[in-house]
This record gives sequence, C-alpha cells and structure tokens, in this order.
Amino acid sequence: MKKSFFTTLLNWVEKGGNALPHPATLFGIFALLVLILSAIFYALGTSAVHPVTGETYEAVNLLSKEGIHRILDDMVVNFTSFAPLGIVLVAMLGIGIAEGSGLIGALIRLLVLSAPQRILTFVLVFAGILSNMASDIGYVLLIPLAGVIFLSVGRHPVAGMAAAFAGVSGGFSANLLIGTIDPLLAGLSEEAAHIIDPEYTVNPTANYYFMVVSTFVIAAAGTWVTEKMVVPRLGTYTGDVKKEKIEPLSKLEKKGLNWSAISFIMLTAIVLAGVLPEHGILRAEDGSILRSPILKGFIAILLIFSAIPGIVYGIIVGKYKNDSDVMKGMADNMKTLATYIVLVFFAAQFVAYFKWSNLGIILAIDGAKVLSASGLGLIPLMVLFIILSASVNMLMGSASAKWALLAPIFIPMFMLMGYTPELSQVVYRIGDSVTNIISPMMSFFALIIVFFEKYDKNAGIGTLIATMLPYTIVFFIAWVILLVIWVTFGWEIGPGAGIHLENAIMK
Repeated sequence: MKKSFFTTLLNWVEKGGNALPHPATLFGIFALLVLILSAIFYALGTSAVHPVTGETYEAVNLLSKEGIHRILDDMVVNFTSFAPLGIVLVAMLGIGIAEGSGLIGALIRLLVLSAPQRILTFVLVFAGILSNMASDIGYVLLIPLAGVIFLSVGRHPVAGMAAAFAGVSGGFSANLLIGTIDPLLAGLSEEAAHIIDPEYTVNPTANYYFMVVSTFVIAAAGTWVTEKMVVPRLGTYTGDVKKEKIEPLSKLEKKGLNWSAISFIMLTAIVLAGVLPEHGILRAEDGSILRSPILKGFIAILLIFSAIPGIVYGIIVGKYKNDSDVMKGMADNMKTLATYIVLVFFAAQFVAYFKWSNLGIILAIDGAKVLSASGLGLIPLMVLFIILSASVNMLMGSASAKWALLAPIFIPMFMLMGYTPELSQVVYRIGDSVTNIISPMMSFFALIIVFFEKYDKNAGIGTLIATMLPYTIVFFIAWVILLVIWVTFGWEIGPGAGIHLENAIMK
C-alpha cells in the first residue's frame, strides 16, 4: 500500500530524530562549540552595550590560557553547583517514598474507579494531568489502566488510552500541585536569569496559578477531542481482547489512604500554624509569605509532604516493614535519574561556558534590539516562541534538556525586553507540552505504541500520531487563548511572578 504524504513525512521525522546523538552528547558538542565561537568572536572584537547600565560586554576567549585554566578549575564546581541538580535529587527522594509505598498508584485507582461513567473521559484526562506530580507513573500505570476501564464499559480501549495519554503527556504543563518538573525548570530558568540579574530568583511555584487554571482547560479540551473526534473515528471495538476486572481498593489500602490523608492534614495544619500568624515562624524575616521558606524552600516541603504520607501508607499496607524498605523506595527512584545526572554534567558546562564567554548576554542584547525594532507585540512573540518550542520538541524529547538549551538564550532576551523569566518559562512549557503526544523523541513514545498494539495488532507510529494529532491542535489553540487572556489582564503567573519586570530594561 502506498504511504500517504503525512505518513512519509512522519517517517522522515522519526529517522532524523533517531539519527541525532544522545542529549548529553549534544550538550558536550554545544559546550565545545561555545569554546570555539568564543575565540572567533573575541578575534572579531564582538561586543554589546547594556541598554540600561551602559556597560560594554565583550566576547571572552575561553581558549586562552586564562580560559583553559578556568575550565579545568571549575569543571566540578559547574556540575555540583548547577541549580537543578540538587533540587531534582531532593524532590525525587520524597516522590520515591510515596511511589514505592504504593500510595500514588492507589490514589490514581481511587480517582478513576470512583468516577461516574458520564464523566469518565474527563476523569481520565484529569487524572493523567495530576499524575505528572509523580514522575512517570502516569505512563506506566494510568494509560494501560485507561484502556482496561474503557473496554470494561463497552467503549473502544484505544480511545481511553488516548484520553489518558493526552492528560499525562499533552497536559504536562498543567497541574493542581507542584511536581518534579517544576523545580527542575525553575532551576534552569534561574541559572539563565543570572546572565542578566545575578540576584534573580525563580521559585518552583513560578507558574502555579497558570498551571491550576490550565488543568481544567486542558482536561475539558481533552474530553471534547476524545468524545467528538477520537471516539467517532475509532468506532466500535471489534478486537478479541476480553474485558478485564479492575480490582477495587482493598480494606487495607483504604485504611492506608485514610491514615495517609490524616498525616497530610496534620502536616498542612503545622504549616498553616507557621504561616497564618503575622509573625509566624515560617514567614520571612520581613513577615512576608512570598519570600518565606514555604516558597523559597518548597523542595523541602515537597519532600516532607511526599515522604510522611508515603511512609504512613507503606506501614499500614505492609509495604514498609522497617527503615530499610523506606530507604529502598528512595534508592529505587534515584536509579531512574542516572541518565539525568550524566546529562546535567554536560549541560552545566555548556551553561557555564555560555555565561563566561559573554556570548549569552551579547546575543540577548542584540536579539532584544531586533525584536524591539520588529514592532511585534508580546502576544505574537509568545506565539512564535510556543511554535519554536513545539518544533524543537519533535527532535529532542527531554523537557529539561531543551530548556537548558533555550533558556540561556530566550530568558535574557525577554528580560531585556522587560518580561519576566517566569513568563518565558510558561510560554516554553506550553510549546513543550502540546507536541509531546506526537513526538517520536518522547521517551515513552514506543511504550505507548506497545499499549496500542494490545488492542490493535497493526498499530504503529502512524496510528499513534494520527490518534493524538487532534489533541495537539486543540491543546495549542486552547492554551494560546488562555495565555492571551492571562497576559491581557496582567494576572500573576504564580505567587509573586508577574508578566513584566518591575523596571523594564528596554522600552
């Protein structure tokens, strides 16, 4: 059978993406490229004048004697002081306890199984979005479970998996709670912001308000696409897979959830007791909440709020019998970060070289001048940035790897135009999310095809992309509309995170 143009194009995208080196290798190449470019632009006498301070930034040759000494002296420091590294490691310790105890899996089962059938699709998309706070559990647990659930109620199982996949991956930048990706991206944004302002802080809650509203917008959009486009296209399921019985929560699991909820409420009460009083112990020195350790030290809070309910649940259900079991849960989750740690080593060197060479700030100053002179307003710039992020996502799956590459360029550029790093980050996250579900470079893409093959023996990359493409288009439209409304009204993106810098650098 002759392949369609669209299928042929997707095959070329897959082949081109697979031909790229490993992301860690790419950052190693980029780091070397920065060293070479630093020497070239230094020889050319490249410089730029800061529009506010009047300070002149000249390209620094990192292949000089002083540059080579700095590279060798600071290589370890670049790695160990790279902001996202410690943040992610600590966050994953707490998530590991909750995941290893079975708490997160039980919560997802409870949420999905207790949903009335008339809102089942919405609940699946919604649960997929929420699962992002627990790393990759949505991919390995919720998506296959969604197929089983849809089949059990007489609907096409692939439609159920598509709905869950849309929430887990397409809704990656929406949630009601802070997940592991938030501190990771915030750390990268803060590193990039330091190119312009060494004192700038980006909190893990930087996009929280926008994320919460996005959760309901994307859940509604995903439900509409499933019911109006995906289900009619797939029709009635005629495969030979029999209905499976989904085991409800046992009495012991329910007891574990109840006690973990009590522990969560107690922790919340303790935090509120330290925050609500005017001179509460958990407020900042000046009495504010925005600069309090609750926000600035949010990773510690995430660790505690994940670990203690997880330990309580694990003890009740018998998963955790002693401290060694708890430590094993933490260790097992840390094993999944091996590739990330390797990636961070090379990304840290790239970011450091980019900063040392002054190429980052020179590019930002010149780029900001070009964008300002172009006459494009904020909204067209945001849409173009979303499209760029979405396009890069088709060739590089890792959200952190892409942001480590794009942030040092675009955050300083938008800061020089008077826009906050938090805004740049949320714009990037929209683009990164909408094409996750059609990107062959997404790490779980092959696994989702395997899930589809359970119900459709002929399923392949074309099947998956054709099923998920409507979600990409609708999510893009819905998110752009939401962002335009948000920016138009000038609402905060997160606690203390506005649209414009207090003192716009370029008018």
